[in-house]
Amino acid sequence: MNVLLVSQCSKNALTETRRILDQFAERRGDRTWQTPITQAGLDTLYRLLRKTARKNTAVACHWIRSKNHTELLWIVGDARQFNERGATPTNTTRRNVLRAGDENDWHTLEAIRLLAQLAALLHDLGKASIAFQERLSGQRQERNRYRHEWVSLRLFQAFVGDSTDPDWLARLGDPEAWRESDWIAPERYLRDGLDAQADPPFPHLPSWAAAVGWLVLTHHRLPLIPVEDKGRQCWLGKRSGSFCQRWFDDPLALVAHNWNEVHVPASDHEIRPYWQLAGPLPILEPTWRAKAARVARKLLALHGRRDDDWCANPYVMHLARLSVMLADHHYSSLQKSSPLRVKGDGKTALYANTDSEGRLKQPLDEHLLGVAHEAGLIAHALPGFERYLPRLVQHRRLRKRSGQPRFAWQDKATDAATALRQRAAEQGAFIVNMASTGCGKTIANARMLYALADPQVGMRATYALGLRTLTLQTGRSFRDDLHLSDIELAIQVGGAASRALFEYYEQQAEAQGSASAQALTEEDGHVSYEGATADHPMLS
Repeated sequence: MNVLLVSQCSKNALTETRRILDQFAERRGDRTWQTPITQAGLDTLYRLLRKTARKNTAVACHWIRSKNHTELLWIVGDARQFNERGATPTNTTRRNVLRAGDENDWHTLEAIRLLAQLAALLHDLGKASIAFQERLSGQRQERNRYRHEWVSLRLFQAFVGDSTDPDWLARLGDPEAWRESDWIAPERYLRDGLDAQADPPFPHLPSWAAAVGWLVLTHHRLPLIPVEDKGRQCWLGKRSGSFCQRWFDDPLALVAHNWNEVHVPASDHEIRPYWQLAGPLPILEPTWRAKAARVARKLLALHGRRDDDWCANPYVMHLARLSVMLADHHYSSLQKSSPLRVKGDGKTALYANTDSEGRLKQPLDEHLLGVAHEAGLIAHALPGFERYLPRLVQHRRLRKRSGQPRFAWQDKATDAATALRQRAAEQGAFIVNMASTGCGKTIANARMLYALADPQVGMRATYALGLRTLTLQTGRSFRDDLHLSDIELAIQVGGAASRALFEYYEQQAEAQGSASAQALTEEDGHVSYEGATADHPMLS
């Protein structure tokens, strides 16, 4: 094929793309290249450009089909430098003429960010216990009787006490208005297994405190209904043979410590180290108090403007939890020499985790501050995150009409989806595709999704399939029939992980003091993807 390559790069990106393009094509000007090339050569060029792309990169590739016709094949980098046909603008302006971004649906972004940051400041307070610090030093090998996130929740509940949301936020917003005893006084700090009055915490928490408490409790795992057999609790996640209506009517009211970890009967002597502190809590450190006060004051101001029940808003809670979990995972992975590490006050003797060799790694106050900082950055980046995800634009195979009569129904379905494009963009679409085996459902689904997408933006689709073989089969069909490369198609196949294997990896992570060190994908799973992932901070 004969191709024309146009570069709209700037700064250092222009030098880098010129170096690559000069190896494949002859220049037809300062920013234009033309050459005959094979499909394999073009794929190699595309891959090289993608791997070296930066924010100032913008390269379009046109296929010269005939004397009067060219077809845009792909764009690498900033697609805003070209229109949907690969043409460049005659003039540009920085004025926001259309003002299309004045209205957006991120009305709860401030709540997501602030809830995530406050939960991050609290999420690992339970690691101050004697049991956890002994686990870090290798002195304790037993399975957790009470997980650190449950202890963190109880410490936060002690601080909230009987206060309303404005009251406890106002106290937290004034570093001089509270002492450590507000968190650990015997009449406030309820210890499961030791105190008879240690009822489930959520019914006693006001709305916003319950939302923060939920994020603290679930930053590693979601609570699971405990199931007993012959008087002993089974492994968490086992299907219950009975049904309780309260699980649906008021699920948080029933969440107790055995929803978070399997309850094993033990003596007071065995339980007490999980609730006794190995040293002063990080809440006494000036930097932590100042950070918590800033977040609390902003939450208090937000509460004055809107008194929402965030626990009843799955959208807010899901994204806030995502922010905390990603921040915890990222910050726990930072090495000692990383410039991304924040500075604590350096006074605490408590640690949050260890490195792969068992050496103490991050002081607890630094870890809390670092995760809170990262959670704020992640939540702030969420609105623009979607724009940086790679998409399929101007894909010939998805636009091509079917050449076989038995697949003609795909063309009709694609035309119907095209007619729904505008309404689907505003209201969404629910499509059911029912066809016999061998009728081309897999390709038809991709074509319909492509038809629904904005042609200037392109399509991005995610398929979730329940079988490993079906996942591989679908991925192979897309790769072969649509000619999608590893740059355009990612396939993730979970391993044959059993519950025992999952628990093995979980115990390895717990031995280092941080379940956040566990891989985000299954350790025995496989991901096939060669595309660029560093165009956005959340993708790097």
